[in-house]
Amino acid sequence: MSRHRPPGVLRRTATAAAAGALALAGAIALPATPAQAGTTAKGDVIANLWEWNWDSIASECTNVLGPAGYGAVQVAPPEESLKQSSYYWWDVYQPYSYSLNSRFGSQAKFSAMITACHKAGVKVYTDAVINHTAAQTGTGYNGTTISNKYATPDWDRSDYHDSSDCPTSDLTIQDYSNLTQVQNCELLGLPDLRTGSDTVRTGLANYLNSQLALGVDGFRVDAAKHIPEADLAAIESKLTNTTSGSAPYVFQEVYPGTTPQPSDYYASGDVLDFTYASKLKSAFQGNASDLASIGSSGILPAANSVSFVTNHDTERNGLHLSYKDGDTYKLANLFELAYKWSTPTVYASWEWTQSDQAPPNSAGFVTDTDCSGGAWYCLDRDTAVVGMVAWHNATDTAAVSDWQTKSSSVIGFGRSGKGFFALDNGTSPATYTFTTGMADGTYRNVVDGGATTVTVSGGSASITVPAKSAVAFYNSSYTCTVGCGDAGGRSGDTVSATFDEYASTTSGTNVYVVGSIPALGGWDTSKAVQLSSSGYPVWSGEVSVPVNTSFTYKFIKKDSSGNVTWESNANRSATTTTSALSLNNSWNVADADATDVTFNENATTGWGTNVYVVGSVPSLGSWNTSDAVPLSSASYPKWSRLVIVPKSTAFEYKYLKKDGSGNVTWESGTNRSYTTGSSSGYTTNDTWK
Repeated sequence: MSRHRPPGVLRRTATAAAAGALALAGAIALPATPAQAGTTAKGDVIANLWEWNWDSIASECTNVLGPAGYGAVQVAPPEESLKQSSYYWWDVYQPYSYSLNSRFGSQAKFSAMITACHKAGVKVYTDAVINHTAAQTGTGYNGTTISNKYATPDWDRSDYHDSSDCPTSDLTIQDYSNLTQVQNCELLGLPDLRTGSDTVRTGLANYLNSQLALGVDGFRVDAAKHIPEADLAAIESKLTNTTSGSAPYVFQEVYPGTTPQPSDYYASGDVLDFTYASKLKSAFQGNASDLASIGSSGILPAANSVSFVTNHDTERNGLHLSYKDGDTYKLANLFELAYKWSTPTVYASWEWTQSDQAPPNSAGFVTDTDCSGGAWYCLDRDTAVVGMVAWHNATDTAAVSDWQTKSSSVIGFGRSGKGFFALDNGTSPATYTFTTGMADGTYRNVVDGGATTVTVSGGSASITVPAKSAVAFYNSSYTCTVGCGDAGGRSGDTVSATFDEYASTTSGTNVYVVGSIPALGGWDTSKAVQLSSSGYPVWSGEVSVPVNTSFTYKFIKKDSSGNVTWESNANRSATTTTSALSLNNSWNVADADATDVTFNENATTGWGTNVYVVGSVPSLGSWNTSDAVPLSSASYPKWSRLVIVPKSTAFEYKYLKKDGSGNVTWESGTNRSYTTGSSSGYTTNDTWK
């Protein structure tokens, strides 16, 4: 059956209400093969307002997305999910029931959000968590209680994969190169639905159809690689049409790995292109001139993919750029909107200092997005991004033309006479003459909201491109109408500096960072920045500091009486650029005497159990399990963390696991040993024994 591509801008028809009524009444209208968004079609840009609540999305559709020309909004999973005391962001990826009363609002508010977005001409795509249900028992956001993870309001044990399907002893994925394990075993202990069962397929389709009946236009399929493509196709064959009468648009998360491959899923819809985002990070942290070959660099075909600069996983695990990279991150988004390739997305969410950190909330329920308050980073409404959405829509499907590489940092290209774009990834403004392919005339620069102009004569123009910014134009009469003067909630002259300090403390004592610049208190200990102990014994904090600035700093401890203890080593020093900065330190280990060892341990765990490293030197806890260093599971089943230790030092170490109750399990065998030298960048590669 031929594949239908929906129009980029929502078209409401007189039959929409009738179609919705039929869906609610249970009429099944089998759609064509899931539709794909038109490649670089007008109005195809997706705003990913990740974990915004329904009221805030409705407002953003009305006041920003619709007027700016966005084609769709991607929203968080709308089902009832786990509600636990820390209210972590990943709670919503642990479904408790398919009720549409969630931490983002009631079903009534969800429906009202869809209506508001449709009135603004914006489609709504939801995040579909259909591979699994919750690993953790407890209570959900709509009051559902689960005491057995294999017994939910919707499923019983026979609806999940078991030992007859999964060959591992604990039913979790232990070998990510083994297709059977990837698709039949449990991801991080999340109960894996038996999607080969028609009962399960029908139940999942009913959940998605309940959203389609309310007006949802499509789905981003979470963890799609853990579901066989044939199963996804079977589920999609049971879906009703959207209320506008078309097949729902489907795009799928197929995280990089040896198996399965993104191409295995093209028959079920488009695929999110992780390689595209990785190539952007490499170019914008290296040579922007490398972008000339991005189309032949191994990224997914334009007709089968959705591009992005970052998402909620990769901004946290360091795989891709994030808002913490300041103007570098924004510039990558501008390029994505300028370059003719796959359907582009713009990610907007909240700022965070810990990877598990919850969105701003009240008792877990996400509060309204405040783009001016500093807690949220609303890139979707940034002046430059809004201008480039208009530019993207105006250039439509026109081919890339007149590519020019002026230096390793400066490139420019046109879109066959419909628009011209130039960027400067360097640290100072750059002036060059570009062949634009545009008709002679004076054009407004959409990147600064039309504040500056470019004059084209004989098809060429002398353009001064600001550092870490761009110049783009397509129409001499362009007028900024939304997002004008908006920096998306973050100043362009600062960058994020994340301070991580290993420091063991006693109860009531906290760790702070203080330094030579006002953002760090100007050496005034009463103005020192308190760090978070959520990753104890590693204390962390994120501070916005000026770009291209050198400063000195040090860590201090304050007890409950306010008594201050300084580190005994010399002041530390750092210099910012225009990219995010991460500073890893260890209490009383001077920079000149320090080196780093990245501990990598391959270990499988159940949900709620984490892996730590502990050892004979103070920065590894001196064998105290309470002060063991927590490792990151971002590349699970590999657990990793960079630890600051003394140079030219021999030490012993070992790995352990801690469950949610703090119970400790040591790996077997003798202690491991390591000796650092006088350089840096040491690495261990170990496997749990």
